[in-house]
Amino acid sequence: MALNDLYLDKLARFKQNEKPEAVLVIADNPELIGITVAWGNLDIRRSETLIEIESESEHEIWDWLWENTEFDLSELKAKAGVACHESALADKLAPLIGNRVIYPDGTVNSYVQRYLRERVLNLFQTGKNKSLGKTK
Repeated sequence: MALNDLYLDKLARFKQNEKPEAVLVIADNPELIGITVAWGNLDIRRSETLIEIESESEHEIWDWLWENTEFDLSELKAKAGVACHESALADKLAPLIGNRVIYPDGTVNSYVQRYLRERVLNLFQTGKNKSLGKTK
């Protein structure tokens, strides 16, 4: 199997085994929510030359996927609107990556995505009720 196919195959395994608990990482944390939303709007690329995968452990495969992923931290910082140094932003990414909230292909855990959409819908509903003079 070619390394590019291997990359997609390994990533698909993680997406097929998502856990809803990933939502807890971003819930009630506006900064992590902003980073997660911005993640889907970044130019994220797979490395042109993939390194060899050395192990079949889940942890090692996850690390391998990220080692073969390229993105610009300054672009993420600008799009997320976070006011911190890029090294601090990298620290904020660690729980999002480690808990599989974000994926190395620029997508987001589907449970997290649903949570964010629900929050947006609630904001619109609240705004609609306010404009009509109603309260919840």
